[in-house]
Amino acid sequence: MDERRMVRVSKYLSRHLRHDPGRIGIELDENGWVDVDVLLAAAAAHGFPVSPEELERVVAENDKRRYTLAGGRIRANQGHSVPVDLDLPAAEPPAFLYHGTVDRLLAAIRSQGLLPMDRHHVHLSQDRETATRVGARKGRPVVLVVQSGRMHAAGHTFRVSANGVWLADHVPPAFISFPE
Repeated sequence: MDERRMVRVSKYLSRHLRHDPGRIGIELDENGWVDVDVLLAAAAAHGFPVSPEELERVVAENDKRRYTLAGGRIRANQGHSVPVDLDLPAAEPPAFLYHGTVDRLLAAIRSQGLLPMDRHHVHLSQDRETATRVGARKGRPVVLVVQSGRMHAAGHTFRVSANGVWLADHVPPAFISFPE
């Protein structure tokens, strides 16, 4: 499978495992899982056949490790806009986490903090490089430093997904270091 096909399959999975499973007639369970056979049959029935080998390769080789395969089922690791409970335990974060964004959003972030918007959680990265790549998807990136250790000590809950993305319900402005 060439790189373009891998990207297409990954985007297809993202759309249907994170945002719109009903579009192809699948239902995610309460924790976001669906049987692989059900997913592959639905994809084929909707004009996008994916082989089991392609699916396994996309899961194994996706640089962001967006998906998990287990026991004949698959789910997205985070980023859902449909109701799911990933059943992730609370975790103590490192002292600092990072969030990639763009200049045009800074005024709103200074006022309201980081909000999940159409997702369940705010996504935070453990390193600046990842946050820079995330911000670059929307334009010239700006990396915000989140004082996650202080936030946690103040009673805010953090969770970490299977692929290392840190999740918070909201990051108040008082815990964000903005660039000059």
